[in-house]
Amino acid sequence: MKKIRSALISLSNKKNLKPLLKILKKNDIKIISSGGTFKTIKKLKFSCLEVSKFTGSEEILEGRVKTLHPKIHAGILNKRKSKSHLREMKMRKYQNIDLVIVNFYPFEETLKQEKNHKKIIENIDIGGPAMVRAAAKNYNDVTVLTSPEQYSEFIEELKFNKGCTSLEFRKKMSRMAFTETAYYDAIITNYFNNISNVHFPKKKIIKSKLIEKLRYGENPHQESALYSENGNLNLNQIHGKPLSYNNYNDIFSALLISKSLPKNKGTVIIKHANPCGVSILDNGIKSYNSALACDPISAFGGVVSFNFKVTKSLALELNKVFYEVIIGKGFDSKAIKILKSKKNLRLIDASKFLLQGNLKLNSVDGSILVQSEDKLIFSKKDFKVVSKKKPNKLQFENLIFAFNICRFVKSNAIVLASNKSTIGIGSGQPSRLDSCQIAVDKMNKFNNAKGEIVAASDAFFPFQDGIEKLVQSGVSAVIQPSGSIRDKDIIKFANATETVLIFSNTRHFRH
Repeated sequence: MKKIRSALISLSNKKNLKPLLKILKKNDIKIISSGGTFKTIKKLKFSCLEVSKFTGSEEILEGRVKTLHPKIHAGILNKRKSKSHLREMKMRKYQNIDLVIVNFYPFEETLKQEKNHKKIIENIDIGGPAMVRAAAKNYNDVTVLTSPEQYSEFIEELKFNKGCTSLEFRKKMSRMAFTETAYYDAIITNYFNNISNVHFPKKKIIKSKLIEKLRYGENPHQESALYSENGNLNLNQIHGKPLSYNNYNDIFSALLISKSLPKNKGTVIIKHANPCGVSILDNGIKSYNSALACDPISAFGGVVSFNFKVTKSLALELNKVFYEVIIGKGFDSKAIKILKSKKNLRLIDASKFLLQGNLKLNSVDGSILVQSEDKLIFSKKDFKVVSKKKPNKLQFENLIFAFNICRFVKSNAIVLASNKSTIGIGSGQPSRLDSCQIAVDKMNKFNNAKGEIVAASDAFFPFQDGIEKLVQSGVSAVIQPSGSIRDKDIIKFANATETVLIFSNTRHFRH
């Protein structure tokens, strides 16, 4: 146990300060403070000694140097059981500081509100992290608090231990303090990398906050948690049981596709992170029914995402099928009432969700693969018609739609589309020919083509057999990346069969 006799308080976030000051006063703990915190403590009518009076040095450089003083850091860092430290402290007439309560300049919030680089720089805290690191290092003798969320636990600690803190408590607060300084430095590091356009620095620091601890991972024997770089997913769950790891995995896949579709249009049905039906028809119910018709068997137990508001009439249709999660760009009140009849169905309002990250991460055993997200926005200029037969307007629109969906399908990916809706999807096969067969089989099984059929491939056809399978099944136009040594053979086949063939300059694998 360590008795607390003096505390240094320096806060940007002054939330819940009064209960803290009350317990310090009750235990006769002397308070040292500076700047706005000093004024707030005095305004709350508690005794406080200003830092400049404690150190005998005035604040200088417009407040940049306040607590960076030997008397402050010696008071925090000295080892109470060290005879040499004790002698030196007495010789210099320095006093112990037993408690450090500090939170930092709000650099993360500043970045959200401020674009001026000079003003941003002034919100990088120096003295605060220095004191926190010093106190955290010397946890054997010093207690450190870095968040108002810790105050209630600290108050109970003082009450239970009669003005003292236990080693276990101090060690816990030390761990949390070092986490705080590391996170703070990560924000600053990432800011400088971003303004310097450096996406792959020599040392990569990833910052994120815990959103929730999940019950388990992909399987019950695996542990799992959800973190966010932004501290908030901007997803509002308005009904249903807690989300699982697999639910989140499917939700993220669904939202990634939805955000690539035209504004306020589009239905996406996901199963095991793969789309099993997508439509961008203007009418919401027709869009949903077309997406469902692509593969109604796989849709069972899946996740549905709408790029528009879910209405009562749409909710009645949704209630006919078992889904794990329904995502909408808002829900009207009657739709919510209908969908809530299924108590376990999760309803997610994604109207405030925005895709902000530019990097995609994949990891195993401490190694991390990092790449930029595949977020290209396609237009006609990104493609080249290489066949003699040219696409009509609707064909071209359907081809670009299919190619866009293709990049979200696990490779080797084949997407068949008609009337701005998918009608067959082949995914996750080691052979592109197998994916072609699966896509065709899906189309034939559910027989939902209502016009010309187009096909998209996420990479080039290495042999003629794949495109041949598609054309034999009724496909009249194909879009694929170029780059194969057999591209000329593919073009020759397209011309021989009067098939529209379009090449893309970019490949879109998703493993």
